[in-house]
Amino acid sequence: MNKKLKVAIIGSGNIGTDLMIKILRHGKHLEMAVMVGIDPASDGLARAERMGVAITHEGVEGLTRMDVFKDIDFVFDATSAGAHVKNDAFLRGVKPGIRLIDLTPAAIGPYCVPVVNLEQNLNQLNVNMVTCGGQATIPMVAAVSRVAKVHYAEIVASIASKSAGPGTRANIDEFTETTSKAIEVIGGATKGKAIIVMNPAEPPLMMRDTVFVLSEAADQGLVEASIVEMAAAVQAYVPGYRLKQKVQFDVIPENAPLNIPGLGRFSGLKTSVFLEVEGAAHYLPAYAGNLDIMTSAALATAERMALSMLNA
Repeated sequence: MNKKLKVAIIGSGNIGTDLMIKILRHGKHLEMAVMVGIDPASDGLARAERMGVAITHEGVEGLTRMDVFKDIDFVFDATSAGAHVKNDAFLRGVKPGIRLIDLTPAAIGPYCVPVVNLEQNLNQLNVNMVTCGGQATIPMVAAVSRVAKVHYAEIVASIASKSAGPGTRANIDEFTETTSKAIEVIGGATKGKAIIVMNPAEPPLMMRDTVFVLSEAADQGLVEASIVEMAAAVQAYVPGYRLKQKVQFDVIPENAPLNIPGLGRFSGLKTSVFLEVEGAAHYLPAYAGNLDIMTSAALATAERMALSMLNA
């Protein structure tokens, strides 16, 4: 199949530029058409122009004035939560059927984690890629959920301070809120909690994620097998994603329960998962796995949607 669907990227910063390079190098059903920014001096716009991609520094308004806009099927938004709300409304007013892949925590559309629920969202006009922490950890919560009922899941995402740009820093509150909610909605936890840590260490450290899951008592072998299988599925589109060590288990007995705020007294199985995400270093440094997992998940999502559209 040679036909490809044209895409535009809004946001010429680190995430948008890395995503552009991924599409240009690895796009199977997608063709990079336009890079959209608001800073005419941005490196992302300059790089796009050098790579033969059409550009505009006039935001979504500039995009809709371009002749190629009529052929655009997908728009990736790599700006900020607040900007995405405006971008979605503006683009819908001009082209109601256009598909948006939201890399911000705005969450206008349903949360999407490719290995967990992409197939259920193939026809959505706006899908939200949650957050970097969500893309890394929700698959692990879901992996436990398919073996045993999950009462509580807590994730801690540790990223290099240097990999957190202005958009990430402006969206800290949205990060915790969106990730916590998605842990429940997609991961299957009754209660979810998310924490992000920006590590200023030099040299910068790779993204590390810790996942704590409290579930009903279950066969530890089945839980571990489910987690390992899920990690391999994520690794298919994020090659640098891996379990840092073996899954750890603790049995919480009924006579010595934990007291979980908002959940109450808990007894059952505690599962601890330790992850590392190394970036592909297409544009961003290898330590910026937090950004790489977002662009990789967004690309995997759009590719699958495009295939569905082309086969319709």
